[in-house]
Amino acid sequence: MEKIIKEIFVGKPQTVGDKNAANYMDKEWESAIFKKPVTGRVWVGKNGLDGDGQADTKNHGGPEKAIFAYPSEHYGYFHDEFDLTAMKAGGMGENLTLANMLEDEVCIGDIYEIGEVVIQVSQPRQPCWKPARRFRRKDLSLLIQDSGKTGWYFRVLKEGYISDGQKPKLVDRPAPEWTIENCNHVMHVDRENKEKAAALAACEWLAISWKNTLNKRVGVGVQSSTDKRLYGDDD
Repeated sequence: MEKIIKEIFVGKPQTVGDKNAANYMDKEWESAIFKKPVTGRVWVGKNGLDGDGQADTKNHGGPEKAIFAYPSEHYGYFHDEFDLTAMKAGGMGENLTLANMLEDEVCIGDIYEIGEVVIQVSQPRQPCWKPARRFRRKDLSLLIQDSGKTGWYFRVLKEGYISDGQKPKLVDRPAPEWTIENCNHVMHVDRENKEKAAALAACEWLAISWKNTLNKRVGVGVQSSTDKRLYGDDD
């Protein structure tokens, strides 16, 4: 089946909620997860799509996270398994909703041509707490992580315009052993396996943030807590 961009989404940071709310889920927070679909041509630069932005520039955005892609097929899973029927394309905050591209077949370093644009897979997405806040289910980000249905990021090798309906063409696969699925397993499941961590960290095309985390595990056995990323500040 042909790979295709089903929809393109962009959005700027928004502040939602009530800073005086007692319930954590109702408190004020800022995010660019509330993206809107765009049709026609969209400019893709080294740092992402025209019209897109990030609230937390420390953990989101930049050249290694220029484009967040998410498989359209996963939305049906969250509908069926967890009754999250409000989750629709764009709900994860992705820029590209893709069809027929999944974590078990997309690899770190994969290079795709989309019209005049050339992009490369840089890392899996590690879900933060914001999808959980958006859909008001505190464990949602953990469910995304544990399911392996995380999506992934692209870096931009050649700038240009893309549009919905275009078909990404795979032109190079330098690291077929490092599927997004395998990377997620090393990072989140087989956490004590230093040999696997070292092997993944040595992948030339993996984003530096992932390399740093994995090298800490290998060197001094550091296992950082994921609670703040997955749940935010819920006090």
